[in-house]
Amino acid sequence: QVQLVESGGGLVQAGGSLRLSCAASGRTSSTNIMGWFRQAPGKEREFVACINFSGRNTYYAASVKGRFTISRNNAENTVYLQMNSLKPEDTAVYYCNFLTDWSTKTPFPSWGQGTQVTVSS
Repeated sequence: QVQLVESGGGLVQAGGSLRLSCAASGRTSSTNIMGWFRQAPGKEREFVACINFSGRNTYYAASVKGRFTISRNNAENTVYLQMNSLKPEDTAVYYCNFLTDWSTKTPFPSWGQGTQVTVSS
């Protein structure tokens, strides 16, 4: 069983930046693809970004491409999400997870508690 602990969220003004962290422990997934997802109030959880084990391949949702950067530190089993030029529509609870497959971006079913990001206009 893998445990995921997200941190780094907070309240920020539009145009500001935040850096999220996610520490994974326990039995990590066989794919070792890690990603970030978010869920805004009243909406379904959506994919944000993912990164492969080596860190050489990344993929972003169109809504965040050019503003967010995903990275990872395998020695510490940690994945990061640097979020710049934040917009009010980025307000959501952000979650990290392992992905079962790169092409479908499907997450494993177990989630952490998430970290709240609120962007004021």
